[in-house]
Parts: sequence; structure tokens; C-alpha cells
Amino acid sequence: MSAASNIKLIVSDVDGVWTDGRIIYASDQTEIKEFNVRDGLAVKLAQRVGLTVALLTSRRSMSLEIRANELGIKELRQGAANKLEELERLAVQQGVSFEQILYAGDDLPDLGPMTRVAISAAPSDAAPEVLAAATWKLQTAGGRGAFRELVERLLRERGDWEHLVREFAVGKPEAASI
Repeated sequence: MSAASNIKLIVSDVDGVWTDGRIIYASDQTEIKEFNVRDGLAVKLAQRVGLTVALLTSRRSMSLEIRANELGIKELRQGAANKLEELERLAVQQGVSFEQILYAGDDLPDLGPMTRVAISAAPSDAAPEVLAAATWKLQTAGGRGAFRELVERLLRERGDWEHLVREFAVGKPEAASI
């Protein structure tokens, strides 16, 4: 049995995976984040096959809260000073082992979680050390659909992808709030 078939929880860093890593402030000090809609659809596809998606970031952002809420992501962990410790708490709360987790990250604070989970993924523009540690080295850069690429690969390896594509081909699923 492949590691992909055991995954129950996808945990992802945000800045550098869901975004290109830039932080933009408007003149009123409002933070602006740009998200890729394909990553949003990936969340919905993962949820559709029974996977839980969680976001784990060391920063805090109202933009991210809005996006997570829009996508039905209930596990949003912001302000995590130590991502490995926060991942351990999340795993206990979700009732999963590290062998059931896929973690996506792009920079040094992600190394702890990435080296312990069943599958780790890194966008093509991740830090060299993170790319070296990643199980899956994605072809896509952060903020350009990297999360979508990892979900698609996971669902293909689990055998879920073709069924989902067929549903779209016949007009079955709804892609609301992506």
C-alpha cells in the first residue's frame, strides 16, 4: 500500500505555498494576499474524498481567515512559533499519526514537520534545504497552484482523481466558494 493511500490530513504552510511569499501592505496598513483559485478547488476536491485540509502558519492574517472560511477549512493555525509542536497538537486533536499526514512547506521553519510526516511537498521555488527534504518536489512555484499540484498528485496516487474528473465531465459537482 502506498503512503498516499494512508493520508487523512493535508497540512500546508501558507506564505510561499499558497502565495508567492510576498507580503503587501496597503497605505492603511491592511495586508493584501493573493490566492490562486486552483488551490481553492484543490481544497474542495480533497474535502470531497474525505480528507481534512489544515493551514499552519507562523504569521497572522485576516485575509487568510477570510480565505480559509470561504473554503470551509476549519483547522487554521496562525501564529505558530514552532510548527512541529503545533503539528503534534493538531495530529492529536485530529486523531491521526504522522504516517497519515502530508505536509507542504517552502522554508526553514517547515523542515521539522516535513521530516516527520509520511509525505512532504515543496513548491519549485522553495529554499534549497526544504527541496532536499521534500518527498515530492513540485514543478509549480508557490502562489501559482503548488497546492493544487500536490492535491492532484495525492488524489491520482490514491485512485480518486479519475472519478472526480468524470463527475465534472458530466456536470455533477458544484464548485461553489472556491
